[in-house]
Amino acid sequence: MIAVQGLSKSFGGLRAVSDLDFVACDGGVTSIIGPNGAGKSTVFNLIAGSLRPDAGRVELGGRNVTGLPPHALARLGLARSFQISNLFFGLTALENVRLAAQAQTPRRRFLARLDRETALVEQARAVLGEFGLADLADEPAANLSHGDQRRLEIALCMASQPRVLMLDEPTQGMSPAETRAVDALIRSLAGRVSVVVIEHDIDLVMSISDRVIVLHQGRKLFEGTPAEVRGSDAVRDAYLGAEHGAA
Repeated sequence: MIAVQGLSKSFGGLRAVSDLDFVACDGGVTSIIGPNGAGKSTVFNLIAGSLRPDAGRVELGGRNVTGLPPHALARLGLARSFQISNLFFGLTALENVRLAAQAQTPRRRFLARLDRETALVEQARAVLGEFGLADLADEPAANLSHGDQRRLEIALCMASQPRVLMLDEPTQGMSPAETRAVDALIRSLAGRVSVVVIEHDIDLVMSISDRVIVLHQGRKLFEGTPAEVRGSDAVRDAYLGAEHGAA
């Protein structure tokens, strides 16, 4: 669903991403891992349209989308979350999700009176229920726990009915119990959308991923299944450490 070919990006004299190739499997979970400074966030921003590449190509469903802005990519079915929760904190959880659903309505109806848009409200409530947030529908987003805010952000992404869901460190700052809930959530999304994840929690990555891309100093160090990544001496030496490697 996502294909990256020869992707490169420099900031001054710093080569952040260099000649990167990979494919995110359709309907599966592809994780991007690597030490700090490996280029993970830059790759995400290049794919999601926040940055323009110096070279290379990004395809979405076989279509060249290189350099398209985020709003255009959203229309084509790409949704992303951020490392820091990016919500309308003064609005309720229901209003946040309803706005995401509303963005997919025809332009001629975008300014319609919301009290007449009952289908949008019902859709938003259904999404909240799926993500275990139904009881918090009328709670301002600012009042939600960190874990609930992160789940709400993923709910917003899914309300836009994407083909590709990009999650940037979805478990950052979460407790072990909250992380387990996100693990189950991402597993439930696989098959419905193609999921691309940046994540530092290696146990989570190994649990949810179909393919893992390992970056090191802006280059692809290794690509394979979780078992293949665990068994790679190069990955263990550069990133995982002996405690995560093969026995």
